[in-house]
Amino acid sequence: MSRPRIAIVMDENTSTDASRYEAHKGYFRGVHEAGGLPFGIPFLAEMVETVPRDFDALMVIGGRFAYPDEWYVDGERSRASHSDRFAMDAGLIGEFMEQDKPILGICAGMQALACLNGCRLNADIGALLPGALEHDKAGLLHPVRIATGTLLHQAVGTTRMKVNSFHREAVVEMGSGVVASAHALDAVIEAIEIDGLRFAVGLQWHQERFVGLEHEGNAIFNAFVGAC
Repeated sequence: MSRPRIAIVMDENTSTDASRYEAHKGYFRGVHEAGGLPFGIPFLAEMVETVPRDFDALMVIGGRFAYPDEWYVDGERSRASHSDRFAMDAGLIGEFMEQDKPILGICAGMQALACLNGCRLNADIGALLPGALEHDKAGLLHPVRIATGTLLHQAVGTTRMKVNSFHREAVVEMGSGVVASAHALDAVIEAIEIDGLRFAVGLQWHQERFVGLEHEGNAIFNAFVGAC
């Protein structure tokens, strides 16, 4: 049996001059070890038409770039740089949802999946929730509670695990049909999924950084590829 072909939208070095595509190798290794064939996708407009036709599933990875102002709660807006990646992510997520092909969004990918389904963001967790956990520090771990009966719970087989935290923004208003499937102990939404679709799951944490380690969350890659 042939392996499912998984499209992985690349990130770019927005923190400097946006001259390079880039992505953590854990995204590719996680998909490959789960039985899929991962392919990096550049930001080319015609890809929005060809990728949904030629690939079995979509992974939208982490990154820091600006979203439209209307994706934020009133009075908020992104503090990040603009990127051509936004149009790519939005177009591909829409097409893969339309065809009900599996989608896994990680960090920025989760936020795009959520907002394309009516959610809204806050641009700075610390300003919204004084006393909240530190969420924007690479390598820092904190627990999350996972809701029973969700696709995420079915995948990882536990209701609590520790994840990393490397995000400034967070989903704070839910859209119709969007389920919050994990929360941090300070109530920040850490995972979502879209009701009614075969597999459309978003993780606020960076599961790719656990690939090769003993971590319950790596089963998410198996569930994602297995949904193809």
